[in-house]
Amino acid sequence: MSTRPPRQAPTPLHSVSVAGAVVRGDGRLLAIRRADNGAWEPPGGVLELAETLEDGVRREVYEGTGIEVSVERLTGVYRNTARGVVALVFRCRPEGGGERLSEESTAVAWLTPQEVGERMGKVYAVRLLDALRGDALPRVRAHDGRTLIGVPPAG
Repeated sequence: MSTRPPRQAPTPLHSVSVAGAVVRGDGRLLAIRRADNGAWEPPGGVLELAETLEDGVRREVYEGTGIEVSVERLTGVYRNTARGVVALVFRCRPEGGGERLSEESTAVAWLTPQEVGERMGKVYAVRLLDALRGDALPRVRAHDGRTLIGVPPAG
C-alpha cells in the first residue's frame, strides 16, 4: 500500500492583460483593428512583470496606437475562460501623441458607441461600453472568447 498522496492536476496558469478604454471629449472611443486576425478591439496587451497596472495601460495604448493617455479608473475585469486570460480595463483620457499603426494594428480609429457595437465582437465591445457607464463600479465578466457567460440575451 502506497503512502504517497494522490497526484493532483497542475494548477492552471492565467496571464494578466491590461487595456485602455480611451474616451475623447466628444465621447468617441479609441480602437484598433488587429493585424493578426482583423478584429476590432480596445488597445491593450500583456502586463509586464515589473510594471504597475497604470504603466502597463499607458505603454500598451501608446505602443498600439501612438496615443498618450492618463489613466482614470478601473472599469472592468474580464476573464477569458478558454485562454486563461484576465483583462483589466481602465478608462483613460487622451493626453497627446497622434494615431499611428504598429506591428499589432492595421487601423486605428475613434469610434462612436454605436460603431463599437457594430464593428467589435460582443466580448470586446462590452469592455468599451462598460467604461461609458456613469457609475464608478467596475464590472466583472467572464466569456469563452466569443460569448459572454452568465449574461442574459438582449431583447
